[in-house]
Parts: sequence; structure tokens; C-alpha cells
Amino acid sequence: MNLKSLFKICLLAFILVSCKNEVKEEPIETVATTETDFSFNVEEFADIKILRYQIPGWDNLTLKEQKLVYYLTQAGLEGRDIMWDQNYRHNLKIRQALENIYTNYTGDKSTEDWKNFETFLKRVWFSNGIHHHYSNAKLVPEFGKAYFNELLTATNTSLEGEALEVLFNDKDAKKVNQAKGIDNVLESAVNFYGPDVTNADVANFYKTKTSPNPEKPLSYGLNSKLVKEDGVLKERVYKSGGLYGAAIDEIIKWLEKAQGVAENKAQGDAISLLIEYYKTGDLQTWDDYNVAWTAATEGNIDYINSFIEVYNDPLGYRGSYETIVQINDFDMSEKMAVLSENAQWFEDNSPLMDEHKKDSVVGVTYKVVNVAGEAGDASPSTPIGVNLPNANWIRAAVGSKSVSLGNIINAYNNAGGTGRLKEFAHDEEEVQLEEQYGQIADKLHTALHEVIGHASGQLNPGVGETKETLKTYASTLEEGRADLVGLYYLYDSKLQELGLVDDWKKVGKAAFDGYIRNGLMTQLVRLDLGDDVEEAHMRNRQWVSAWAYEKGKADNVIEKVTRDGKTYFNINDYDKLHDLFGQLLRETQRIKSEGDYAAVEALVEGYGVKVDQDLHAEVLERNKQFPSPPYSGFVNPVLVPEMNDAGEITAIKVTQPNSFAEQMLNYSKDYNNLPDVN
Repeated sequence: MNLKSLFKICLLAFILVSCKNEVKEEPIETVATTETDFSFNVEEFADIKILRYQIPGWDNLTLKEQKLVYYLTQAGLEGRDIMWDQNYRHNLKIRQALENIYTNYTGDKSTEDWKNFETFLKRVWFSNGIHHHYSNAKLVPEFGKAYFNELLTATNTSLEGEALEVLFNDKDAKKVNQAKGIDNVLESAVNFYGPDVTNADVANFYKTKTSPNPEKPLSYGLNSKLVKEDGVLKERVYKSGGLYGAAIDEIIKWLEKAQGVAENKAQGDAISLLIEYYKTGDLQTWDDYNVAWTAATEGNIDYINSFIEVYNDPLGYRGSYETIVQINDFDMSEKMAVLSENAQWFEDNSPLMDEHKKDSVVGVTYKVVNVAGEAGDASPSTPIGVNLPNANWIRAAVGSKSVSLGNIINAYNNAGGTGRLKEFAHDEEEVQLEEQYGQIADKLHTALHEVIGHASGQLNPGVGETKETLKTYASTLEEGRADLVGLYYLYDSKLQELGLVDDWKKVGKAAFDGYIRNGLMTQLVRLDLGDDVEEAHMRNRQWVSAWAYEKGKADNVIEKVTRDGKTYFNINDYDKLHDLFGQLLRETQRIKSEGDYAAVEALVEGYGVKVDQDLHAEVLERNKQFPSPPYSGFVNPVLVPEMNDAGEITAIKVTQPNSFAEQMLNYSKDYNNLPDVN
């Protein structure tokens, strides 16, 4: 079997949907493709399916490499409670009370109230707090306050004041509120700001911040909470001795152990800078670390650790705590290297304006990895792809790292399908294209999005960072832009020339079908009737799809079809849709490069926020026949060290938790580092 054929077989083993800097998307439409004795399914509750994943190649690692993975995983878990507190100021108190009830209640557990209590606790565990992990809406208990008070009394559990009342009232209804025309900071419950800090306060505070080198702007606000003390704005920095210091000290302890078993000097130097950053909170050290981490590409092990993605901040300044520890899949990574090796070709041949293209795309790496452990914002709802660092100047000067999480994708692939495809596809031809080419299309769309999309384009001289120029629309614009890069090149013969596909037109058609179907219909199963689209990635899929639909109406590029009382969207002209995607890509890059706030506001608000209520009701009704929940997440494997009499690790075994509850309770017991945070 030749290398090209082997690559295609391996590629078909993966399934993905569109991704982002930190992908939090699982497939809505999946079909199990391989058989295995490993049980990927753990349990289902509410709108959640809990899965488990394996760690391929673990036994092929040396003991030193296994130690590195173990230490990095422990470091990640030690900061787990930071994410809980960042999500909402009362989360840790509420979690402690709920878990105390769960473990100590001896009353009747056969009642509907108790079952509803268990489900509520699991939903809170899954979301790292009392707000839905995806919609950001506050979770509503399906039991009454009186029953909850009975549970508190029966288990001698204390929960008082606002922390108790918020479970049953309308306050703090949205973790992140991105609605237009409101004070987004005041109306968001996320705990990145003091209770009286406003949008204007944030803007005015950071106007005074000037980076030592304006061409290398520091990530002001990334690792702090902005509060008012006696009317004066002040940052409470996340660092040793500062906010979250007790947890950060534990993170540092394990990172120091990891540094001691680093695979090479570059990796060890990067970890050393991360430790220094945690000790000082210095943002220049953060940039120095990211430069070193991006350049450290050798070795079997890599990781993501710290305050990184800014999607939970309505204004895009503050980073959520998250960690992913990953083991390189060298075979698949070698096969996918063809994309990063040709990054400059893709940039040169894109439909962007010449002044918005990079003359030199540097340092782009793309790997397929296997996850060994996750924590914070990456767990239980995990990414399936990552592209970092976030700083535009580091991407331009040094490069970036893009990864797909192979074993997470494999777990989705083996967890079974939902059957939604045949319900929402327009005809049998569309179904066949998806079944034959959908997996490779999704895989390549993710790769193009991460490797080419996020690395492409450049800001005009003097234009500030997108969080400053595009504000609340920065995230959705960036993700839509990267999606468009992927879509544009999926319908290009270059992919066949590179040996990535056998039939580029059919792969492109499958990709276009799936994207339009999802962007205009199937993703609506994640919303309650009457809701606007608020999540950044749902918004970007809708505004891309809705814009293309509207702009193509004159030529009937995408046709809205009603048959037997059901709505479908059928693509009549893939060539013209490809051209439309190119036009929109050109415009989104212009918006980003020029910092055109008025244009991004018109694009997102005009196409990405409002939902056709009749269509939404229809989609929800049609979806009722499919019992599989729309969201999935994971328990993590448990790494268990074996010791000799001298206390030295002699082996590390991989085990699996018996249940979601078991893992969550063990995490609360073993990594409870913020009992007094406020």
C-alpha cells in the first residue's frame, strides 16, 4: 500500500465539524464507523451525553515521558477550581453544597424531586457552574426551593443568602450576555469584573495601558479581575500570592516536576517561563513564554496551560483557565504536514486584497495529537481542535501551533449516530455525499480552518487588536473568517494535487452541503424557541450561511425548499457558492484588517443573531424523534502512579472512572484549592 493510499485510509477514520481557536463543537450528525470492545458511552442526562476516551500509544512512551504527562496533567487539575470561580462568583459555594447533599442524603431517592436534583448537579458539574456551558443561560432546577431547603436541613448543609436565592430567582440569568444595546459587562454574570464595573470602565481603563513595544502589544487584562475599590479601578492579578494564588502554587509545584523531566531544552525553557509567569503575573513573561512554547516543536509531548481563551469575557480581554495535555500522533501528523508546508501558496492564492495578505507565512505547525488529560475550560466539554497562541504579532513573527485531538474525535466517531442527517438533508444525493465524503470534508475543513485560516491575513499598520476595534464581535468574526478560508479551499483542485482527496469537487460539495444545512437549520436544536443566537461560533455559522443564501438569491444559488410541510436548503450552484464564500472572506478580512466596527456590527446583527421562529419551531419538532442529546463531553482517564519503597515512580497505569459522578467527586476532594476565594 503506498503512502498516499495509507494517508487517505487514516484520514477517513476521523470525523469533525467546523472548529475554532478553541473548538467546543461536537458533531450533531455522526455515524459510528468502527467496532471496538472499549465502551465510549458513560451516561446521558438532560441535553448531555458523557463519553470516555482512550490514550493510544501510552505504553509506547518511556517512563520519563509518562512522568511528564502525569505531572502536566496534575498541574492542570490543580487549577480546576479557578475556572469554576471565573464562571460565576458563587459557583464554588453552590457546588460544595450540592455535593454535600449528594453524598450525605439518606432519604428517599426514588422520588422525581431527587432524580431532578441529581440531574441538576450533573448539569452543574458539566458546565463548571450554574450556567449552561454553551448557551450561557442559567440552569433552572426542576425541583422547588422548599424541597431544596429540606435537603439542606437533612444533610446539615449550609447555603445562604444570594448563593441560595440565585438558584431560584431571575438574577444573573446569563453568564455572558453579548446582546446589542446593553452594558455587556454589567449584564454578564461571569466573574471577570467587580459587580459595578461597566463597559465604559473597561474601555477607559485599558486606554491608559501602553505596551513598551507598540508592535508587540501585551495582552492587557488577560490574567486579572477588574474591580472597583473605593471607586478606583484596580486589577486583581492571577498569580502566586495574588488572586487564585493557593491553586496557582499547586500548579507551579507540578510544573516544576514537569520541567525536571522535559524532553529537551526548548521544552524545559518554555515550562520555566510558564512557571515564572505564574509566580509574577507579568504579561511580558507571558509573551516570552508563548514565543518559546510556539518554537518548541520537538518531542512526543505538548500541552496547553494557563489563562488563554477570551470567549467568556463579553469584551474579550480576560482568559479562562484551561489545560490540555497531549501526546503526538507522529504518523498522522506527518501526513498532515502537507498543509503547513504549503501555507504560503494558500495565502498567495486567497481572494484577499493584496494589502491584507502576508508576504511570509512563518512557523505554522499542524499536528494530530491524543489527549491524556484536560481541565478547566477544556473539560468536561472539550475542544476537538486548538490553534494558539492568540497574539497576532506572535503569529506573524514566530508562527502558531494547530492541533486536532485525534482520540477525542475517535471517541465521537465510535459513540454512535443520531440519524439527523436523513431528516434534514434535501435529497438522497446530499445524503450519499455526506456519507461518502463528509468525514474527510470535515477533517480537512478543520485543518484548513486551523492551519491556514487563523494564520492568514494581516492587520493594517496602526490598527489595534481586534478585541479593541471589533469589541464584542471580535470572536465571531475571527471564527467566521477562518471557516471561510476552509470552505473556500475545500472546493479547490489544489487539495487533489496535494494528494489529500480523490475527488475535490465531491468533497467540496459535501462540505458546502453540511455547512449550509448546519448553519441555517440543524444547529438550532441547541437553542430554546424564542432565543437569539448568542454563542460566537453558532453566530458565525449562521451569518456565513445566511449571507451566502441572501446574496445568492438572484441566481438561486441556495434554494429554500418546502416539501411535505418540511423545510430544506438545496445548493443548486456550487461554483457560484464558492465565489460567494470568496467574496465574504475578502470582506471579513477587510473588516479585521481595518478594524471596521460598523461593518462587523451590520454583518453579525444582520445575519447572525435573529432566528426565523417558524423554522426554529419546525426544526425542534422534527428533532424530537432523535433521543441523542445535542451536547457531548468527557470523563478523563485517570493516571495512577506506582511507587517503589523509596517513593519513586516505577510505572504509571491508565484507568477509567466508573462514572461521571465518581470523577467529579474525586476532583472536588483532591483538587479543592480555593475554599476561601471571593
